[in-house]
Amino acid sequence: MPSLPADYRRVRRVSSFAELVGTPLRDGVNALCWPRALPGDFAEVAAKLARSEAGIHVLEEQELQALPLSAAGRVAIEAMLGDFRLLRDRQLDPALNYLNGGEHDDPQAIVATDVFSWHADRAPVPADTYLCTYFGRPSEGLRNEEATRRVDDPATRAKLLQLYGGADDDGFHEFLADHSYDLHYAAAPGAGPFSFGHFNLWRIALAYPGNPVPPCIHRAPATRPGEVRLMLIS
Repeated sequence: MPSLPADYRRVRRVSSFAELVGTPLRDGVNALCWPRALPGDFAEVAAKLARSEAGIHVLEEQELQALPLSAAGRVAIEAMLGDFRLLRDRQLDPALNYLNGGEHDDPQAIVATDVFSWHADRAPVPADTYLCTYFGRPSEGLRNEEATRRVDDPATRAKLLQLYGGADDDGFHEFLADHSYDLHYAAAPGAGPFSFGHFNLWRIALAYPGNPVPPCIHRAPATRPGEVRLMLIS
């Protein structure tokens, strides 16, 4: 479990997969964490999967099973596939990913909308995101009280209005949503982000109509080509 401020109430610890998927997100809690210590050599798996191309590579079970690995590497593979099957069997559409760096937005963008920016996920219907980092730098979270939407900053909003070329009306709000500008946040001065850690399986809240809790604000670590991660996402 990550180290959190003493007054932090957004994250709740659970002790099983059943509790992770079955516990309602309510009363301000917008993230559940199933803390774990997994056996196996995940560094070996990452090394055997080495890709020179930057970006996200989706890993298939056959590919993982075919890797020439030590016993410890095979234990790591079985742990990853075990998580994949748990989520797949609940029709949660998981993917195991090998990430080599990632695509960053133009640093001159008015609002960066890549995964390295503090952001929330969105869905048109009730849904959650599941995450686990097995190798490499883990994802981070930020308490909602320590963040403000980028589009609510007057100077940023003025620039986006100029880009839109119209008034601050329903059409502009649709423009913000269509480009996901309204999902990205700035951390407040002195904010204390927390790490999702390794092997912990997380379920975090999305922005969707009628959600009783605010979406969980998070980001991927700012990695460059050559910095490798292994993770599960659903």
